[in-house]
This record gives sequence, C-alpha cells and structure tokens, in this order.
Amino acid sequence: MPFATTDDGVRLHYDSVGEGVPIVFVHEFGGNHWSWEPQVAAFARRHRCITYAARGYPPSDIPPDVSSYSQARAADDIVAVMDAAGIDMAHIVGLSMGGFACLHAGLRHPGRLLSIVAAGAGYGAEKAHEAYFQGISNTVADNFENQGSAAFAPIYAEGASRVQFQAKDPAGWRLFAERLAKHDARGAANTMRGVQAKRPSLYDLEDQFRRLDLPVLILVGDEDDHCLQPGIFLKRTIPRSGLAVFPKTGHTLNLEEPALFNTLVAEFLAQVAADRWGPRDPRADPAQIMRTK
Repeated sequence: MPFATTDDGVRLHYDSVGEGVPIVFVHEFGGNHWSWEPQVAAFARRHRCITYAARGYPPSDIPPDVSSYSQARAADDIVAVMDAAGIDMAHIVGLSMGGFACLHAGLRHPGRLLSIVAAGAGYGAEKAHEAYFQGISNTVADNFENQGSAAFAPIYAEGASRVQFQAKDPAGWRLFAERLAKHDARGAANTMRGVQAKRPSLYDLEDQFRRLDLPVLILVGDEDDHCLQPGIFLKRTIPRSGLAVFPKTGHTLNLEEPALFNTLVAEFLAQVAADRWGPRDPRADPAQIMRTK
C-alpha cells in the first residue's frame, strides 16, 4: 500500500492504475478515495489514474490537531502525492472539497498542472452566505464528534443536494452512505473545522483567478443551489475556463451522472492535449511529463 509523506509528516495513502498522461482525482468531504471508481474504470484505459485519501481519511493519517488541516494544506497535499508517485505534471480533477483543493493548487502550484476540473465547488463561497456556511460547518463537525459517523452519516447523506442521487441511483447512493458511515469521526470533524469552515471565499480570490493561466473545466448541477452562482463567477473570471451545467442534478456529480461526467472530462482533456501539444508533437508522450523514480 503506497503512501506519500507531506512536509509536515502526514502520510497519505494513494493508488495508481493505468498508464499514460496522469490524472489525479481529489475526493469530496463526503467521499473518499473509492469515490472515483466510475472515473478510474473509464480513464485508466488511456491515462495513469491516481486516487488518494485526504488527511483525516483512513488509511491516510488522521492528525489529532485541527491546526494540521487547512485549505492550503489540502492544495499542497495534491502535489505531495504527485511527488511520491513520481509525477512532474498532471491533470487534476476534484469534486466539492476536492474541487476547491484543485483550484487552490492551480493558484499555488500552476507549473505542476496541465489542467483543472473543478466540480461542485462553491459551498460557502457566496458572500451573503459565508457566515452561515461557517456556522453549519462547525455544527457538522460537532455532530460527527458527538454522534459518531455511523449515526450522523444517514442525515448528512440526505442533504438537499444529495437526494437527487438517492432518487436516480438508490444502490449507488446507499453505497455512498455506507462508506460515509465508516469515516473517522475525528478526521471528519477536523476537516470540517480546519478546511471547510476556514477556507477563503472564491470571490475574495478574484484577482488571482484572473491571472490563472491554466485550462479549467467547471462542472455544476442545476439543483446544487449554492454552487451555481460560484460556478458562473469562476467561468467569468478564469480566462481559459469552460462551464457545463448538468440538468436535474445535485452535488455528487461524478457518481450521480458518471457517463455525462466522464464524457465531458474526456473531451476537455483531449482538447487540452491538442492545444498543448498538437496531434504530432512528441511532447505528447507521457514520458515527457513523468519522472522515472
């Protein structure tokens, strides 16, 4: 079982499947490294697919102090995993909390990235709801600590932007809820307090996003209310970005609509490759962007 070790000594479990230009998948708060199974199955045919468990999510380490969790750490952890896997540059794909981490990685480490896919990234970003989101995040942390993951997971899994998944794919939603129930309660609480409740609003980063010179695909469900407007903001602000809105869809985009998600991401990655290397450019060889360890 491979692990990356961050500069603050936290071990992050990761897995690597397939060969080709690398894609690193970054999971949401309610998911884990298993959440990307539909994407790994599709993309590992032509890409090296890296999934990992964020800090606080077994089998990665669970730092006991909330000070070990932050938005900056979440972004830097992506690069730590890339370093451990021997990857110089990669496409990165994130959902929700993972989408925020990917956007921040683009601001902090643009030279390590080929492109960004940010799906369902927006909760807490709207300035009018910023204080409310921070309060809710701390309440969720309290519930994980006081009730335990097994008791609180069914409540969290039936949130207003997740019942769409439950209605469309009851078996898939049930598996999501069962995995959520096994999350480490302390890790979940620390993640909520250190990452979610304290991350800066996307709107406060407008100047940085306007200078971001990477191709970015923004994905959002039309019934994921608090992500719609931030998604439009990102599209209007990031110069090389595109926006796709999924109809009749909630927050868990990659699991709720895996075929559509995979199709849009595959087309985006193909366009990025064509724009970057051209159809005959030898730099399209994956060996040019991956180190041999």
